[in-house]
Amino acid sequence: MDFATFQLPGGYIDEGGTLHREVEVAPLSGREEEFLANKQVKGAAALVTTVLSRCVRRIGTMSPVNEVMVRNLLVADRQYLLLKVRELTFGENVQANIFCPWPDCGARVDIDFSMGDIPIRESAQKGPVYRMDLSEDAAVVDGQGLKHKEVLFRLPNGTDQEVVSPLLRDNEAKALSTLLGRCVLGVGYMKNPGDELVRMLSPLARMEIEKEMEAVAPAVDLIMGAKCPECGREFSIPFDLQDFFFGELKISVDLLYREVHYLAYHYHWGEREIMEMSREKRRRYIEVLADEIERLNNAV
Repeated sequence: MDFATFQLPGGYIDEGGTLHREVEVAPLSGREEEFLANKQVKGAAALVTTVLSRCVRRIGTMSPVNEVMVRNLLVADRQYLLLKVRELTFGENVQANIFCPWPDCGARVDIDFSMGDIPIRESAQKGPVYRMDLSEDAAVVDGQGLKHKEVLFRLPNGTDQEVVSPLLRDNEAKALSTLLGRCVLGVGYMKNPGDELVRMLSPLARMEIEKEMEAVAPAVDLIMGAKCPECGREFSIPFDLQDFFFGELKISVDLLYREVHYLAYHYHWGEREIMEMSREKRRRYIEVLADEIERLNNAV
């Protein structure tokens, strides 16, 4: 499979206001697997941008796709596309090991699920700007004592992720304030207020805005349910798609080199030609070769 087409749960709105939802996605080639496995990037969000800019061939009528376009995609659309790149590259099935979170247990738990089982929620409103009214108690009071309840906002995108992700490690509260400052476009007559307005928001106002943003945004539900075979208790865990996918790339790069050697040795192809193949295509050739070798051995 060279590529597949999908529908974004959110969608990309271009400068002319046109919504683009159909995307064309290709699996990673061997060259890209090697590049990403060895690439040192500050933050997973930047690495996701690199992956998607290489694997997303088209967004709507727009092609080729560059990093600027990928950064402008909504967070859920980026997660969805990463799911599809992983599915096309490694297959639908996911197998991983986690540990029971209960302090008196901590046993290892094997999880096994299909990418197709991950719930995807499409956004009903496509934006790009959303309007809401704060409650009376959450209204913002300006310097003249006037109350403002109308809030305009946009949804977080890849650029926001790249800016905020480094802050999350050190100061989660600052990261969330920075994100609100970037996404809140206006309160009452105050437009593009940035960090200054965020400082004026009460905890209730922030909660109401965050709740509304979550309600209108598309979503990829990465919360997995599991049951510990040791203690028998059920629990929910977040599935870190980015860490898992990039971890798979690092683990599989040694196997990639063995596949290249195997195909080069038997088919006399050059490294460049083999590295341009997707993982699925390499495996197909290896399976054909293995069947042929077995047939010849049985004929002797």
